[in-house]
Amino acid sequence: MYVVMAARALEGKVALVTGGSRGIGRAIAERLARDGAAVAVAYARDEVAASETVARIRKDGGRAFAVRAELGRHGDAARLWAAFDAEGGEYAPGGRLDIIVNNAGIGRSSSLASLTEEEFDEVFAVNVRAPFFIVQQGLTRLRDGGRIINISSGAARLAMPEIIAYSSTKGALDTFTLNLAKELGPRGITVNSVAPGIVDTDVNASWLRGDPEAEAHAASLAALGRVGQPEDIADVVAFLASDDARWVTGRVIDATGGAGL
Repeated sequence: MYVVMAARALEGKVALVTGGSRGIGRAIAERLARDGAAVAVAYARDEVAASETVARIRKDGGRAFAVRAELGRHGDAARLWAAFDAEGGEYAPGGRLDIIVNNAGIGRSSSLASLTEEEFDEVFAVNVRAPFFIVQQGLTRLRDGGRIINISSGAARLAMPEIIAYSSTKGALDTFTLNLAKELGPRGITVNSVAPGIVDTDVNASWLRGDPEAEAHAASLAALGRVGQPEDIADVVAFLASDDARWVTGRVIDATGGAGL
């Protein structure tokens, strides 16, 4: 009896996931690796978490390497790609890749009245400028037929004045997605945004975990009646990264569980 093993959806592909050491980014990196991609796990400072993510992927038989580059400062994209080349020779010959996932981001919960110029500059530098120049400088590396997936937020379509700067960055990222899709379409490269809602990650742990009332309230905001998990987002990203999504581009995929319906 012969057993025919199905080919994995991303076999032979190379992916970069920014903010890949923890939370949603880790779940995305692990899922893409399970689907066959060699994954560059980009991180800013937490080397331990990045090493853990790489180790988890390798333990499951996947391929991964860590790339350190702190985003939000001028020259960050160039430093990221230099680190990609330095660490990824075995996995990404010639520095070529197939999938870019712009997941790294920071939040600012200040209102319009209290937001400082420094906070404004920082959140836009990490959430908008960094993805812009990562893509700009990565286009010669990205193979035709590739994928760019930007992690946006459901906050971009909801009025939430208490996080006005953060929401604005995600709206800008969605506009970036739309324009990139048009520009890169002739190369067969698809570009899409994924917009999560409230997700149970370390970022939300301080107010969400261990507080039944907070968790119940967060769950009530979604039509599906629960708080999102990192894997919920990773699975959507995996679909967009695969050939199954070859005819989807320039879209914002809502992954909020139906928040605000």
